[in-house]
Amino acid sequence: MYTQERTAMSNLVVGGPVAVNSYDNAIVAALLENRPVMLVHAFNGGYLRPADLKEESHDKGVKLATALDPATKEAQGHLWYITPAGFFGQRPLYFIESAAGQVSPQPGAVEADAGRGDDGAPKPQRRRIAVHQEAPKSTADTVQVGLPDKVDDKWRGKNGAPEDTQLWVVTVTPWGGVTFVPITHPDAILGFKDHAVTADSEVRLTYNWGGDFTGTVINTFYPRLPSEWNVPYHHVFT
Repeated sequence: MYTQERTAMSNLVVGGPVAVNSYDNAIVAALLENRPVMLVHAFNGGYLRPADLKEESHDKGVKLATALDPATKEAQGHLWYITPAGFFGQRPLYFIESAAGQVSPQPGAVEADAGRGDDGAPKPQRRRIAVHQEAPKSTADTVQVGLPDKVDDKWRGKNGAPEDTQLWVVTVTPWGGVTFVPITHPDAILGFKDHAVTADSEVRLTYNWGGDFTGTVINTFYPRLPSEWNVPYHHVFT
């Protein structure tokens, strides 16, 4: 059984002081196995999706959708990869990558090679959530979804590395969700424009008034495997 095989990981700590519950399949799958998950919001059960699903789109943001329409499902716009990307001190860092519009590498195209998987095959290039350099004080949309070399200038790293603005601290909250904090703006947290969590809300960086890495319920997302879409977000595995 999936969870029983992973009971040894019950004390695994990911990104903070809260232990990952080994019975929460989706968190383990997302953070350890790099399986795509839905990021379901704690407040109203909506899910994150790129504003534009097409692979050639690199200058659009993210929104909260409350209905899983066939077009989004077909394009995998409801799925995200939380991809390991090194460490910030003792905290693991991750990219938040969309499964929608990923680009399969061309045979022999080294410049398009984003690394290789366990099977030796080149990994596809995936569009990542990038953060505006001046977020959250900027009134512009503060996130874009795009390949590192395709996002606009203000969504690239100040130090010349595009990845600077695409690295996130992923913290497992005490209530079993995840919170995203960008390393370029550690006093901010992934939230919504005007703190309004409604259908088609624009995802923005908002100030983390809680002051810690766990955020608040309004900034919490529950990873859900596609097969667990019908599992209530407040379900507790015991």
